[in-house]
Amino acid sequence: MDLKNNELNEDNVENEKEETRKVEDKVEDPCVGMLFGSIDDIMEYFTRYGNKKGFAVVKRTSRKGNDGEVESLTVACNRAGKQQIKASNSLKAQSQSKTGCKAHFNVIRCLDGWILKSMELDHNHGLSPSKTQFYKCNRVLKPHVKRQLELNAKAGIKMNKSFNSLVVEAGGHENLPFLEKDCRNHMETDNSSFFYMMDFTEDGRLKNVFWADARSREAFKEFGDVVTFDTTYLLNKYSMPFAPFVGVNHHGQSILLGCGLISSEDTDTFRWLFESWLTCMSGVPPSAIITDQDRAMKKAIQIVFPKARHRWCLWHILKKMPEKFKRYREYISIKFCLKNVVYDSLTKEEFEERWGRYYWVPASVKDTFWAGMSTTQRSESINAFFDGYVHHQTTLKEFVEQYDKALAKNVVNENTEDFNSFQSSIPCFTHYAMEKQFQSVYTIAKYKEFRKELLGKVCCNFSSCKEDGVISEYEIREVGAFGENSQHATFLVYFNKDTNEVNCNFRFFEFRGILCRHKITVLFHMKIDQVPNKYILKRWCRNIKRSHTKVRINYDNRLVKPKTQRFDKMYKVFNEVADLVVDSEDKCEKVVTRIFELKGEFKQEKLVCGSNEPIFACIPTDSTLCGDDLVISNETKNILDPIVVRQKGRPSSKRKQSIVEKLVRKKEERKKKKKTKYLLTIIVYIL
Repeated sequence: MDLKNNELNEDNVENEKEETRKVEDKVEDPCVGMLFGSIDDIMEYFTRYGNKKGFAVVKRTSRKGNDGEVESLTVACNRAGKQQIKASNSLKAQSQSKTGCKAHFNVIRCLDGWILKSMELDHNHGLSPSKTQFYKCNRVLKPHVKRQLELNAKAGIKMNKSFNSLVVEAGGHENLPFLEKDCRNHMETDNSSFFYMMDFTEDGRLKNVFWADARSREAFKEFGDVVTFDTTYLLNKYSMPFAPFVGVNHHGQSILLGCGLISSEDTDTFRWLFESWLTCMSGVPPSAIITDQDRAMKKAIQIVFPKARHRWCLWHILKKMPEKFKRYREYISIKFCLKNVVYDSLTKEEFEERWGRYYWVPASVKDTFWAGMSTTQRSESINAFFDGYVHHQTTLKEFVEQYDKALAKNVVNENTEDFNSFQSSIPCFTHYAMEKQFQSVYTIAKYKEFRKELLGKVCCNFSSCKEDGVISEYEIREVGAFGENSQHATFLVYFNKDTNEVNCNFRFFEFRGILCRHKITVLFHMKIDQVPNKYILKRWCRNIKRSHTKVRINYDNRLVKPKTQRFDKMYKVFNEVADLVVDSEDKCEKVVTRIFELKGEFKQEKLVCGSNEPIFACIPTDSTLCGDDLVISNETKNILDPIVVRQKGRPSSKRKQSIVEKLVRKKEERKKKKKTKYLLTIIVYIL
């Protein structure tokens, strides 16, 4: 008996749903002269009519009057227009939905609102009312659905489970006005300037991924000329190296310009990553890039950035000295001589017969602006920002969620320095007008660098001077402050009397962007108090409005949107009211009646006010953001986890260690054990 009653109840529910659908689908056919209150009403009506007949509608064309307001609008079948075949290979051509359908409705503005002027009802393709839920114009995510998806994502609930809960709540897939890929697209396109690219294996596993947020993309426009790239940081359970692109901001701080997680370190992988970064930055390559001595990396840079100046990390090279020379008896002397040659060589000729000089010796790279960088340790300093947020067991999903949280610390540091440079200044050490000039325009950090060179002028003396027309050649002898071991050095400075242009073979300005003490010495000798504007780099100035600082950084920026705040406020009140009246049918009906009254009142206000929103072309909802463009994707791809590289025991470090570092660590451990053994011996003796 109970089973029979349950079957009857289920039949009643299905009948009620069917009746509801019939009522909702009950819409009169269009006729010339039909009036509408607003553009929203026009689209709502023709969408419902299309659902009834079995086709979808789009805003086809619109025309504005002299006052800038829309005067006419054409609503057409979504299969209007001609096919656009983009693929050159017919075997790879995508399916086409355009058939050149002529069905359309022309609506014009009138005194009473909008009036249907003409129409064409005949279609040149089949119609199917049962399939209208799959049309893009009918797939709409309501605010409460978006909010639920966002909260579920924050709680770590996977998208398929979130969507299934919506299906259960709606009573079946057929009752949802959207698909699962619409939910995925909403979460992917939350930040319109967020760029990402993913690379997959043949079986659908994630292989490589690259991304850059809006702030990083804007910062590249200011500081993307010189970058460092490093892959020595391991921070996830799949042992995928973290590969950040790092630049230098106007305070001399490290700034992230995009990053990737890669599965291997071969030429093809680096090429994919570099090409992804290049696409993200609108095809603008860096002028200079610093990396370690990885051959695959070098080859990929030559392919993707052929015009960029590539140099190797000086620190990585010099730290190999103990590994290469420690066994020699004259190791100390070798180390001393090698550092002398490296740091004290002023010209390429001094290193003409040395090995690999072009990629790492300072004398060979001083003709290129490097913003003061000579090592990849800026990349490693960026890695430090992620400490405490990610660890060796962090999944890729967790890493992406923690990305903005970790990066926020870097942003706060930059904002703090911006405020300090705006609010305060360091007093001038001298009374020179030149120092005052740089103090007033440079950030505090860069002014300190200039002041260091200004004070270093006291170590410089004129040795000789030669005149050749308007060009003067000065020989400046510096005592005690050059290099790491040298006590004396001589530099050549050339001064043009007509243009006030000054050049030095030390090339400190070309390399670091700061006037060197040798140039300053000559400028003072020529009684030039204010340096030419060409020697004041915009990059280091304090009062420049930089676009990347205007990009808001919040690891959960959806929560601070006014629309979301209003929704949360109402949702909380609705829940409280529902909790109070859920046990009473009368109170429940009273609440529902009041809500329907408010709903009708708000709809009437919207009808009276009309719509002043501009008309745009209909953009498909199943789009995947790629750079600044929307690339249409007709399929949702299930992404599988990367293959886990099994390792014995727990990783000893987040950063891949060199042989030297391992030897040093072992040596320290032996010393510690020896000391512990000695202490134990003393304790035993005392006892």
